[in-house]
Amino acid sequence: MLAEPFLHPALLYSGDREYVAATTAFVREGLAGGEPVAVAVPAANLALIEAALGPAAADVLLLDMQEAGRNPGRIIPAVLRAFADRHPDDHVRIIGEPIWPGRTAMEYPACAQHEALINLSFTGRRVTILCPYDVVGLGAEVISEAARTHPVLRDASREWFSADYAPELVVDGHNRPLDEPETCLSLFFDHTNLSAVRILAAREGEAMGFCGDRLDDIRLAVAELGANSLDHGGGSGTLRVWAEGGRLVCEVSDAGHITDPLVGRRPVDPREAGSRGLLIVNLLADLVRVHTRAGATTIRVYFDRP
Repeated sequence: MLAEPFLHPALLYSGDREYVAATTAFVREGLAGGEPVAVAVPAANLALIEAALGPAAADVLLLDMQEAGRNPGRIIPAVLRAFADRHPDDHVRIIGEPIWPGRTAMEYPACAQHEALINLSFTGRRVTILCPYDVVGLGAEVISEAARTHPVLRDASREWFSADYAPELVVDGHNRPLDEPETCLSLFFDHTNLSAVRILAAREGEAMGFCGDRLDDIRLAVAELGANSLDHGGGSGTLRVWAEGGRLVCEVSDAGHITDPLVGRRPVDPREAGSRGLLIVNLLADLVRVHTRAGATTIRVYFDRP
């Protein structure tokens, strides 16, 4: 195995039997060694693991990734780091399955970037994160990118180093211009009319049926993005809002450039000063897509219709 204390193997599995055998062996090995263990996988797979573990499941943190990781951008801060940081003195084991056959083509680039950024986020940590990939249900390109985002690969019979490991290529490769909407509402803003950003997004959200706390989430997310444009994006920006496939989409573009790939993915101590804008957005939205380059950044956030 690698000398690096952080391990990030991909489990390439075929069928429920291989899946359950490999994941439960990983969990039981951790429990036998007194290690904290968490499992964050889609609901159907979570049920398989829980049933196979029997009484031992009570000693494992079980999370439905379809809920906890619906936005891939929140998995590192709200799932992986949230668990690992609670056990700073232990070696921690986590099964994280952020990519499954039900993920959409719109979601996949954010998922792939997330997998690549796990390596940067956990370098030097005493953590092992096992990521299952369904080789039957997922496309060949997804499996190929798993080899680029994971330094070690496993299947039912063996484990080997990935000759294709290059996570930075995956992060950069999915940093592409986003498709243009057919129609949208647009608003230019600066320090004189930032409140109009919240008003427009909330009005369109309310028209789609959002209300209560979820409408407040929309207001807060676009307000944070707008404030980031004022502080880091040249002092102004443009908000665009539209409906797409049962989702409210709010997009903020400005003249900034995000150079730190982990912005918005680091948990922040509430006692520390500093910006939390993109972290808040990742925690609130159902999907976040980003395209950034020198002199221009676009952040697009999606909220599922109630």
